[in-house]
Amino acid sequence: MSDEVMTQPIQVLPPPDPHTRLRHWAGRVVGRLVAERQATVDAVVPAPTPLQPIDLTDDARVTQVLDLAERVGDVVLASGTSVMDTTTQVEFIASTYGLSQIDIDVTYNAIRISADRGPSLPPASTMRVVNYRSLDFTRLAAVDRLTRRIRREVVPPEEAHAYLDRICCAPHPYSRWVATLGWSLMAAAIAVLLGGGTLVASVSFVATALIDRTNRVFNRLGLPFFFQAMAGGAIATAPAILLATFAGRIEANPSLIVAAGITVLLSGLQLVGSVEDAITGAPITAAARMLEVMMMTGGIIAGVALALRVAEMAHAVSPTIDMYSSTGISNLAMQVLAGAIAALAFALACYAERRALAAAGLSGAAATVCYVLAEAAGFGPVVSSGFAATVVGLAGGLMARRSLTPPLVVAMAGITPLLPGLKVYRGLSALLNDQLLMGLSQLLASFAVGCALAAGVTLGEWIARFLRQPRILKRFRGIRRPVIASNR
Repeated sequence: MSDEVMTQPIQVLPPPDPHTRLRHWAGRVVGRLVAERQATVDAVVPAPTPLQPIDLTDDARVTQVLDLAERVGDVVLASGTSVMDTTTQVEFIASTYGLSQIDIDVTYNAIRISADRGPSLPPASTMRVVNYRSLDFTRLAAVDRLTRRIRREVVPPEEAHAYLDRICCAPHPYSRWVATLGWSLMAAAIAVLLGGGTLVASVSFVATALIDRTNRVFNRLGLPFFFQAMAGGAIATAPAILLATFAGRIEANPSLIVAAGITVLLSGLQLVGSVEDAITGAPITAAARMLEVMMMTGGIIAGVALALRVAEMAHAVSPTIDMYSSTGISNLAMQVLAGAIAALAFALACYAERRALAAAGLSGAAATVCYVLAEAAGFGPVVSSGFAATVVGLAGGLMARRSLTPPLVVAMAGITPLLPGLKVYRGLSALLNDQLLMGLSQLLASFAVGCALAAGVTLGEWIARFLRQPRILKRFRGIRRPVIASNR
């Protein structure tokens, strides 16, 4: 047969078309880039059969795997991740080690898992209470990488536990003074974004540093967060009152100092997670998170109102505010720069990794551009905020593939320049001046803007996943015990 093959005439194929070769080369390059740089949610590969599948009859091993899955869910849920994404993380990790038949119940501060071990064994159940800590995006990114490694290599449970212990017990990557610098820089950038000058930005910087250091002391003393927000609102208002009282000849708008302080205090609240939970079918957690956001906002408003009432009693000048001012498009370059710095400073204050800082800055710049252009086109602040947040959510899903940064980091930082701190102060100022209709209108408008931001981020992340659908559930549901074929 080999002689017959050798005697057959050799067919010479025509050279490939140049366009075909270009398409093949581009496909290989894009495929290589995508394989090397993907977000965790898109980098899921068909998980191999567990290297050491746990014995379902061993209660200790089953509990070890369930505890690992719950601890990973603890970190991502405490960071503001939605219930659906948290459930996906927990379910995949448990399935990787052979626990494919599980029921997961994620609520506001608890994760419960029940694993079905077959008809002859009782189900294994466990629960973990989520203790909320300060935002640490480095810890979130480290758990993200651990999850990717578990998906790819099926790390033994004890090794994964040891790595997770190091993540959770590690100190913050930056000192607390660097975080204070981040919050202060964010306030200064927000003041510039709202139209303030050098004086307003400088006073906002100092006031926010004082707020951060004061609340750290209160936090060590165990003061509830509501009163910490109240103290922050009062401290943000005091410099504006002093500036309005004793610096009448200086052309500055002291009310922007209050608006910048309110924006800093509103940032970091789980607004995105609450709205996303409401949209994706987790009403209990959504209601709890939304109530927390409303209570913290109420504390801020109470602090600002208290400071203004004290100023009125002392016959000081309260900062006046224009109820109908708008950002406009007169100085787009400065606004974009301020938005980028505000988002980058927020990521720095939340201890984000260095490669995440650049992604956060780009996200803030993109959000500012989209908002200003949409508002200049005639859309209102709610629609403009939703459009900008959709772009941020989409950018978070796409940029995460390049920098291996969780999309939540980019989304939370990107919407920071658009938080309605100025509208909250407008509404409060109107209520204190017996303008009930105007005050309620401004407060409801600020709530609508916040919901639009969160809904836009959710829609943008969904679009990003639709463009490159990872099909997580279909892949990890295929994990089963190894089947040894018999030799015949």
